[in-house]
Amino acid sequence: MRIAPRIELDAAAQRELTTLARRGRVEARVQQRAKIVLLAAQGWQNKDIASEVDLDRRQVALWRQRFLEGGVEALMHDAPRPGRTPSVTTAEFESSIVDKTLQDRPIAATHWSTRTLAAQLGVGPTTIRRVWQRNGLRPHRQSSFKLSRDPRFEDKLLDVVGLYLNPPERALVLSCDEKSQIQALNRTQPGLPMRKGRAGTARTTTSATARPPCSRH
Repeated sequence: MRIAPRIELDAAAQRELTTLARRGRVEARVQQRAKIVLLAAQGWQNKDIASEVDLDRRQVALWRQRFLEGGVEALMHDAPRPGRTPSVTTAEFESSIVDKTLQDRPIAATHWSTRTLAAQLGVGPTTIRRVWQRNGLRPHRQSSFKLSRDPRFEDKLLDVVGLYLNPPERALVLSCDEKSQIQALNRTQPGLPMRKGRAGTARTTTSATARPPCSRH
């Protein structure tokens, strides 16, 4: 029959564990681990402790052993779990993913997707997605803005805004939108490239001009 290792507590450890087991603001799992150690120190066997704290006996044995190896501090953190090693393990490799996203473009496409970049670099799409999230990168998003080429645009804009903010007495202000007649022209300046935390921008110019609304007394 296998006998669980004995646990002996000094006064300081006893006080700390008792506080953890009873404090309301402590995580429930930490409280549970503290109770395991306290019961083990009283001579309880793992199967009896497991029934008392509603855990599997193997988990009770695990936390008993972790306390023996690391003390109270070991109870504050989850036990390491076996699993696949994360794809991105170095800062240099993550930096290469960021640089590739910002500086290069895929063939016959306007931006990278997680799958296309993952295939290019030989990693999983999830790895690319995590790196993008950490660095605020969203290659699929783009913002744009339009600017009128009317040389008197600023004067007309002031007239329009002024009419709305301070209309003449007993005036009726009517506004007409001619958006259906707008035809985009070629861009006069290139858009701004994507950076960390900011989408790429595309600046366009249109033939639309600011026209003040009609005012009628």
